[in-house]
Amino acid sequence: MTVTSVNSTTASSASTEKAKTSLSDLDQGDFLKLMLTQMQQQDPFNPMDQTQMLAQMAQFSTLASTTTMSDTLSTISSKLDTLVSAQTASQNSLADLVGAVTGTSDTSGTDQTTTG
Repeated sequence: MTVTSVNSTTASSASTEKAKTSLSDLDQGDFLKLMLTQMQQQDPFNPMDQTQMLAQMAQFSTLASTTTMSDTLSTISSKLDTLVSAQTASQNSLADLVGAVTGTSDTSGTDQTTTG
């Protein structure tokens, strides 16, 4: 009986993955692969301590949550920046319009007069 599909599937999936060059590129899938490999390679007579494994999982979960929160806050910050710049532009346009109607100077300092 020949079993070649298991090895060929593993090799093909590994070749299609993007190369990860730093620790910041690692994600939850990489952590799970590392943990499964660690569990498969452990000594059956001296297994890994469950408290250590749970501590590693909790640390990774905390890191993933912090990363997600950071991404969300960055998105909110960029949207607020866009909103503030649009509001400033709107206020400047309104000041120019009011200045043009009343015949006062606009925000650039030049006199505006109404034409009739």
